[in-house]
Amino acid sequence: MDQKKLDRINQLAHKSKTEGLTPEEKAEQAILRDEYRAAVTGDLRAQLENTYIMTPDGKKRKVGSGGKRS
Repeated sequence: MDQKKLDRINQLAHKSKTEGLTPEEKAEQAILRDEYRAAVTGDLRAQLENTYIMTPDGKKRKVGSGGKRS
């Protein structure tokens, strides 16, 4: 997500607290928040796909969604 959209999310949050939002601004805020959540979730999934845990016996176990869980 680019900085311009993050700035807009923050502007809308501030305006919501101080003077309130119009219905159009509330809809825009919801869309931007959903986009932000999707970006954060995607980044976290990508990071987990490349994360490994080293077990005491020296083996690596993948943490990502494709890895086995104990």
